[in-house]
Amino acid sequence: MLAGRLLAMGNGSVKVHRAEGNSCLSSIHADAPHLDSDILRVRITYLETELARRNQEFQTQELQLQRLQKELDTKDSQIEKLQDAIHYHRSLGPPPTPLCHHSCRRFSAINQGRFHKVAVEVHRRLRAKEGVSAEPPSDNLLRRFRPSSVSSARAVHKNSHAKRLINEAIVSNDFLKKLEPQHMREMVDCMYEKVFSEGQLVIQEGEAGNYLYVLAEGLLEVIQNGKLLGEMRPGTAFGELAILYNCKRTATVKAVLQSHIWALERQTFQTIMMRTTQARHEEYFSFLRSVSLLKQLPEEKLGRIVDCLEVDYFEKGEYIIREGEEGNTFFIIAKGEVTVTQSSEGFTEPQEIKTLGVGDYFGERALISEDVRSANIVCNENDTQCLVVDRDNFNQMVGTYEELQTYLKEYVGELSRSDERRNFLPHSQQSSSPEAQELSRLRERITRIPANQPFQELQVIATLGVGGFGRVELVKLKNEDTTFALKCIKKKHVVDTRQQQHIYSEKKILQQTSSTFIIRLFRTFRDSKYVYMLLEVCLGGELWTVLRDMSCFEEPTARFCIGCVLEAFDYLHSLGIVYRDLKPENLLLDAEGYVKMADFGFAKQIGIGRKTWTFCGTPEYVAPEVIMNKGHDFGADCWSLGILVFELLTGNPPFSGSDPIKIYTMVLHGIDRVDFPKRIGKRPDDLIRRLCRLNPVERMGNKKNGIIDIKKHKWFQGFNWEGLRGRKLPSPLKRELRGPMDHSNFDIFPPDTEEAPDELSGWDKDF
Repeated sequence: MLAGRLLAMGNGSVKVHRAEGNSCLSSIHADAPHLDSDILRVRITYLETELARRNQEFQTQELQLQRLQKELDTKDSQIEKLQDAIHYHRSLGPPPTPLCHHSCRRFSAINQGRFHKVAVEVHRRLRAKEGVSAEPPSDNLLRRFRPSSVSSARAVHKNSHAKRLINEAIVSNDFLKKLEPQHMREMVDCMYEKVFSEGQLVIQEGEAGNYLYVLAEGLLEVIQNGKLLGEMRPGTAFGELAILYNCKRTATVKAVLQSHIWALERQTFQTIMMRTTQARHEEYFSFLRSVSLLKQLPEEKLGRIVDCLEVDYFEKGEYIIREGEEGNTFFIIAKGEVTVTQSSEGFTEPQEIKTLGVGDYFGERALISEDVRSANIVCNENDTQCLVVDRDNFNQMVGTYEELQTYLKEYVGELSRSDERRNFLPHSQQSSSPEAQELSRLRERITRIPANQPFQELQVIATLGVGGFGRVELVKLKNEDTTFALKCIKKKHVVDTRQQQHIYSEKKILQQTSSTFIIRLFRTFRDSKYVYMLLEVCLGGELWTVLRDMSCFEEPTARFCIGCVLEAFDYLHSLGIVYRDLKPENLLLDAEGYVKMADFGFAKQIGIGRKTWTFCGTPEYVAPEVIMNKGHDFGADCWSLGILVFELLTGNPPFSGSDPIKIYTMVLHGIDRVDFPKRIGKRPDDLIRRLCRLNPVERMGNKKNGIIDIKKHKWFQGFNWEGLRGRKLPSPLKRELRGPMDHSNFDIFPPDTEEAPDELSGWDKDF
């Protein structure tokens, strides 16, 4: 019974529990949709939160990555600059010890320790930039626009494989690839073969170079200071600096195996460049003479238009001009043929009016005003070439049509006035001012100095400068305290570097100039070793030395210096003189702190509207057209002015380095590739870029208004030009002087212990 009851209870309790369990399950099943949505919402909320967190984390990492990338770019840039600085300083030789450097500053202050100061000043002097020059072309090469007179570059027969190898070597060279295709073709044609046996030297380190080479067969090794630098294999061009100017080779090149090498002489390269440029200029000039609108213009104006011309190419069937469209471009056909068509009443298609060929022109009315084209011009032949100039360039370079008409009316009178200026004898005017009377007395006193024995009447006080040419000495008249700068030029050095013409040119130009902003020449002398120039002394020192010691100038100081240079340029250019060697090293400060232009060794009187081809200047300052030997004029001075503004404001020129070829390559890439420091403000930045346009036609200062355009630039807004010209404007660089023999503003140089050799060829007999 009990068992049954227990069993019954058990069964009953089990049943009851099962019933309860079934009741719970039923309840869960009933609430399942509600629970699933809650769980899903929780899950979604969690995932959204996690996703937001991950996104935030990702964005943080992305920002950090960008920051690190910027830091990496900055450090890469810093590394490049430091590497450039290392290469630059290595090129200067070992630096002085810190003890010597600091000692020199202390001894300088108390005028002691002269020996140490000399050593340091000589080392610091190595940073000064040096000018370079090719020998001037012979007289027959200087005849203007005579291509037949520069035909000395002769082609040498070679097969197509050799031509291809030379051409590929040229276009693979960072510098040579900037040449125009026509120049490259002529260079390839004119190169001739030289054979070097095993062990023979192709180039000797330290010797003067005269050839560009391309290795055709064999193997060469490059050695510098006795150390093997590397090898050169066929298809390599080398020695390219030598075709620009007479320079010393920086390394030795030796044939490891018998080697066949193609060579091009510097004179041949220069002839190629001149011949091409002059022939093109003469052709364009003749075209312009045939245009009725322009034929009465003087040579100067036509030359400017020639500089504006660009070449456009057209294919057969192409419309050069469409009837009814507005135009501002003038065309001259240089190659090919075009058809002129015009709409006619009664015809659905334009009717042919005439055909134009080489030398014909159209669109000339566009130079006068906005022109609505009255006809179609359709190209008849492939590769038709037209010389074009637009009205804006024409107006900027030459003037508006109305201005030209006025110019033509006044041309004869203006030409007469220009001749008077050019033939003006600056020292012939008499004046009653004390300064003029003292100058007259000095000139009379100087005439009594023997022509071949200047030191009978002159006493050397100190050395103001040294260079490859010789020395500049501070001298005084015996028994007087009147001082001068005596430039002593080694005659042997002049002959070795073929600079006789430059020396005579410097004398001639200085004799004819009279400007407050240009150093004065009093007299010249000569003996068996030297030719001498007795010059006005500027005891304020070199602008370069001041810049070196101050690191850089503030804008007002730089503006004052540039103002002085502009006054000198304005004067020189009005006389048809291009300076060609502007740099801080060639600018001196007088007793009042005014800047005077010195060293006219590269200056040349080219006339108005003409060009010259001699390569000369300082690598950091030389203009692209000088490098490429395209002919240059006053535009080269405008380029160098932009470089000077940059250097005065930053302490360094924009293009610099120890290898001239690399500098020239950077110059040819242009100023837009240069990273301007932040200390160059917006206005000087704009001025520099306008002065340093790659195309000289586009440069500020080289257009119809000349230097006036630069003076009107925003950087000179409010500048007192009248005060500058009248020397009433206080100079920010004036230094106190103890008297006419105070040379403390110049570096100290060691005495000249090496006697110059005699040079008796007689080239200086008229000096």
